[in-house]
Amino acid sequence: MISKEALQAAHAAYDIEEACIREMKEYIDDEQFSRAVELLSDATRIGTAGCGHSGIICQHFAHLLCCIERPARFISPAEAVHGATGFLQKGDVMVFASRGGKTKELLPIVDICKAKGVSIITITENLESPLAAAADVVLKQHVNRETDKWNAQGTTSTTALCMILHALQAAMIEHTGYRAEQFALIHPGGAVGERLNNKAL
Repeated sequence: MISKEALQAAHAAYDIEEACIREMKEYIDDEQFSRAVELLSDATRIGTAGCGHSGIICQHFAHLLCCIERPARFISPAEAVHGATGFLQKGDVMVFASRGGKTKELLPIVDICKAKGVSIITITENLESPLAAAADVVLKQHVNRETDKWNAQGTTSTTALCMILHALQAAMIEHTGYRAEQFALIHPGGAVGERLNNKAL
């Protein structure tokens, strides 16, 4: 059996992240959020980029976008400056995620996007940061604290970022009129595919 302290920490993690999601709703800027949904819905291609935990969640978002038939891919910051930004063309959208808004690996990608006429959406806690200043749209990331006792691990901040991206996808489904029948066609596998395709029949 683990210690009492370890169990307390586990229960506290639920409370911390629940509080964060509730608080985040107070930071939604409807104008900026609406603009982000419009840009993403109108883009021919969408790139996402972040480092560390943010990068992992950006990979998740790229997949979510593909699930509603918005062509997207995660562009690794390391590969971005070695040709991968060739995926992006004028009129496309790049989504950057950086809690501090100063991630050095992302800044060269900003310059490429500007030169190519690619719109930028930045998700960050720091609205005064370089990545925020360079963006066409900025979405505020709010984090109360991380779940570990040192307030250092990318836990609550990861959940906060994921919540913003999930909200974007939910809004895009409504905005674009994306239908379950469309998803059923591209998702025949697994329990979800079985449910959707049986329903379609």
